[in-house]
Amino acid sequence: MITIRKAEERGHFDLRWLDTYHTFSFDQYHDPAHMHFRSLRVINEDRVAPAQGFPTHSHRDMEIITYILSGALEHRDSMGNGSVIRPGDVQRMTAGTGVSHSEFNPSESEEVHLLQIWILPKAHGLAPGYEEKRFAEEEKRGQLKLIASGDGRDGSVTINQDACLYASVLDAGQIVTHKLTPNRYAWLQMARGTLRLNELELKQGDGAAISKESDLTIAAHDHAELLLFDLA
Repeated sequence: MITIRKAEERGHFDLRWLDTYHTFSFDQYHDPAHMHFRSLRVINEDRVAPAQGFPTHSHRDMEIITYILSGALEHRDSMGNGSVIRPGDVQRMTAGTGVSHSEFNPSESEEVHLLQIWILPKAHGLAPGYEEKRFAEEEKRGQLKLIASGDGRDGSVTINQDACLYASVLDAGQIVTHKLTPNRYAWLQMARGTLRLNELELKQGDGAAISKESDLTIAAHDHAELLLFDLA
């Protein structure tokens, strides 16, 4: 069974400095029908205006992944980490017992477009942690590249949950497949472009909740980028 979460049905707020879409309930957006999917708690598609950003704020008991689509984002946190991440960089922060951080667009002219992802951890009270790795577009082109996993295999960042996150960049006509083992679920999030997931059409911003399926076939209609979550 595949259920599409249409892009235009997401929660949406335009705060001038921030244009944001919420796939699941978040902050001022509350939808009892879309609270989470398995351990996947948040997918926010954010566009942050030049020289703007999120002031210092705190999180706890959450695995937070930031995936940049365009532009750059400057990160600083209470663990002493500070960096500027760009397309190809994957940032993982374990909030655990508590972390404060800020996120800022350092450009004076270009907005930053990103996906912020929250995954519920396998346990509360974990030690805070930070990890950042780069995955070149060539590693994702025409294939599903593992970028986050519970065991950090294949060079992926390590998250504290039984979940795998794949990224893929496809040209028109390219096809990738993924097999789900029994009792596994998946979520596909469209970052850009259009494609067909089995027999269903998806466009930029759409998501798809997948259950009781064993084989996924993803065929791009045009230049497309996607994230695929394999979840317990």
